[in-house]
Amino acid sequence: MQKLSSPESQFPAEGLFDETTVLDVEYFIKTLSGIIDKGVRPDLIGSIITHYASKWLPDLSSSVAGNQDSSPAESPTNTWMKKRAFVEKLVGILPQEKDAVPCNFLLRLLRAANMVEAGLNYRDELEKRVACQLDQASLNELMIPSYNHTCETLLDVDLVIRIVRNYVGSGSGGGSLIKVAKLIDSYLAEVAVDSNLLLPDFITLAGALPEHSRSLNDGLYRAIDTYLKAHPSLSKEERKRLCRLLDSRKLSPEATLHATHNYRLPVRAIIQILLSEQTKLTRQIDWSGSFSGTRSPNMCQLEGPGAGPGRCQSKRESIAQQMEIKKLREDMLRLQKTCISIQAQMEKLLEKKKGSSSYFSHWKKLGSVAAVFRGRVEEGDGEREFGRRAPSDMKMKVAKPVRTPHKWRKSVS
Repeated sequence: MQKLSSPESQFPAEGLFDETTVLDVEYFIKTLSGIIDKGVRPDLIGSIITHYASKWLPDLSSSVAGNQDSSPAESPTNTWMKKRAFVEKLVGILPQEKDAVPCNFLLRLLRAANMVEAGLNYRDELEKRVACQLDQASLNELMIPSYNHTCETLLDVDLVIRIVRNYVGSGSGGGSLIKVAKLIDSYLAEVAVDSNLLLPDFITLAGALPEHSRSLNDGLYRAIDTYLKAHPSLSKEERKRLCRLLDSRKLSPEATLHATHNYRLPVRAIIQILLSEQTKLTRQIDWSGSFSGTRSPNMCQLEGPGAGPGRCQSKRESIAQQMEIKKLREDMLRLQKTCISIQAQMEKLLEKKKGSSSYFSHWKKLGSVAAVFRGRVEEGDGEREFGRRAPSDMKMKVAKPVRTPHKWRKSVS
C-alpha cells in the first residue's frame, strides 16, 4: 500500500490494494482504520469502500460485468456465508456522514444484504441510510428483487414502502421531495405491470408521500392506468378506490385528454376530471376577460420592462386575445356537452335499475302521492286540508277508532 503524503491528498482508491490483499476483509478493515486515523475525508473513505466492495463482490458493482469469485470449486454454502459475513462487516465500517457513500451503492449493498439474508439490524441500517439520500437514487437501482419466498411479486414493494416512510419521517422537503415523488411514480408504473401486486400495496406506496409533493399527477396517472390495464378483473369499487389517489386539478392537458377517453377509468372519475378541466377553462376565461375591460394601473408592469405607464394594447394583441378567449369558450362548451351526455347516461342506467326493482317502484308511487299533497297545498286548500290528510293523523285513526266527522266523510266521497 502506498503512503499518503497528507490526509487531504487525492489518490485513486484502485492504488490502495492489490489483487492478493483484496480478498482479506480483516486486513482491509485494519488498513482502513489506519487511513481514517490519519484524518482522510469521509467522502474519500466512502470511495475506497465502494471500490473495494466492487472488486470483492461483483454484485456491488454498477456494471454487469465483473470479477467472479476466485474460488469456483468452493461450495455454494461457503460462498453464501462468506458473502453474508462480508456484507455485514462492510455495513459496520461505512462512514456515518450523510453523503460519504453514494445512494446507488447503498441500494446495491442493500440488495446484496437481502439476497444473502444478512442480519435484520444491518438491513434496517441500510434502509435508513438509503432513505436519507433517496432523492439521489436511480430507478434502476431502486428496483430490488424480492428474495422472500412468501412474497409473490417480482420486486420488493414492502422494502420501498419502508424506505419512503423513513424518508418522509426525516422531514425532507422542497426540491428533494419533488424528485422523490417523480422517482416513486416511475417505480409504481414499473411495478404495476406485475399481476400479483395487490391493490392495498399499490395504494399504500402511492399515498406514502404527501399531496404537495406532486405538482403534476401525470406520473401517478400513468401508473394507475398501467395497473388498471394489468388488472382487468378489478371490481368497480376497487377502481374507485384506486382513482381516489388522483387529483384531477393537477393533470396536464395531455393527460386530461387521455383520461376523458380512457374506458378503464370509472365514470365518476371521468366526470370529475371533466369538471376540473371546465373550472380551469372558466378561470382562464375570467382572467383573460379581465384584460379586455378596465386595466389595472399595475398591469403595465407585467407587460415587460420596456412598457410605459401609458402603454395600451395593440390591435394585433387584442385580436389574438379575443381569438384565445373564443377558443377557450368553445372548449368549455364542448366539455359541458360531454358532462351532460355522461350524466344523462348515468341517469338512464339508474332508471333501468329502479324500474327492475319493486322497491323503487313503491317509492315512486309514494312520490306521486306526495306530489298530489303538495299540489293541493299550492292550490289553496291550506294547512287545514293538508293536515287532515297527513300520514300521522291517518295512523292515529287506525290506532284509536273514532267517529268520523261529517266533513271528513264528505271530503272523501
